[in-house]
Amino acid sequence: MLGLESVDEVEILILVDNVTDNLSSTPAFVETEIAALGRRRRGAWVLAGDCLCCAAHGLACLVTVIKDGQRRTLLFDAGPEDRTFEQNVSRLGADLGAVETMVLSHGHWDHGGAMLRALQIVRDRNGGREVPYYAHPDMFRARAAKLPDGSMRLMQDVPSIGALTAYGARVISSGEPHFPLDGLAFVSGEIPRVTPFETGLPGQHRRTLDGKGWEPDELLMDERYLAVHVAGKGLVVLSACSHAGVVNVLKHARASFPDVPLHAVMGGLHLSGTNERVIPQTVEAMKEFDLGVIAAGHCTGWRAMTALANAFGDSKLVPLAVGKRFRF
Repeated sequence: MLGLESVDEVEILILVDNVTDNLSSTPAFVETEIAALGRRRRGAWVLAGDCLCCAAHGLACLVTVIKDGQRRTLLFDAGPEDRTFEQNVSRLGADLGAVETMVLSHGHWDHGGAMLRALQIVRDRNGGREVPYYAHPDMFRARAAKLPDGSMRLMQDVPSIGALTAYGARVISSGEPHFPLDGLAFVSGEIPRVTPFETGLPGQHRRTLDGKGWEPDELLMDERYLAVHVAGKGLVVLSACSHAGVVNVLKHARASFPDVPLHAVMGGLHLSGTNERVIPQTVEAMKEFDLGVIAAGHCTGWRAMTALANAFGDSKLVPLAVGKRFRF
């Protein structure tokens, strides 16, 4: 597949994640929230709770690519709700005015709940310019989890196309791949499901097109990943929840860009809850990609994190945490 340009560097700032961790040691290419505070404020400052980020069940990443000295930025997901997103953006000193494009990975509330507020902040700081917003048509269908008693536990809808448009987004709703930032990033199309053990999210349902009933939606085909090609390293793949299965994601990324090695995968691997049963197969299958970095977080779960640590060690596993800045 043609269209993806290489960049000199990519910075990925974790605006929202399930975990906060400022005490664990990190490799040289990762800066913690507190280290960033010290760098930005310099001089004397007092460490206190009201200058730190909040963890929440969700994910939001500010992605900045650097090429020939030029910086281009996009927002990948926005976390579950406005307050956490806005507080963390403020406390991290994140420049949302630089955001040129927004991408929602899939139609779940923990990734899209704060999108309207994020869009509002971006446009408040960019002079009111319209913002391209990449989505998949199926993201906008209501979702629910079917419980053992047959009842449905409803999920909050992500913002509709109408709401996004009213807030100043130019919504590109398609199942096809795209190359935002003039080809410096890649948003995948629908991810083929080729592994026998990655079967999606058990019990997931969505509204039928006529709006009158429910239908199974365990594969969540609206989910996409984001990729950046860093010169001299390879592909950095952001898989927000990996409902497709992280192995399917990595296989698709490799097939899409066969001449570019895979360097890193970041995001939630959704190996918690009912998907704990496929941890052994997933970890074993990930070995074939020879990744340099596995930056797992959000919905990965502690059992999967333990298995990844045992299989890949500290040299490759770098857990996500809110406020961390990764530089590749």
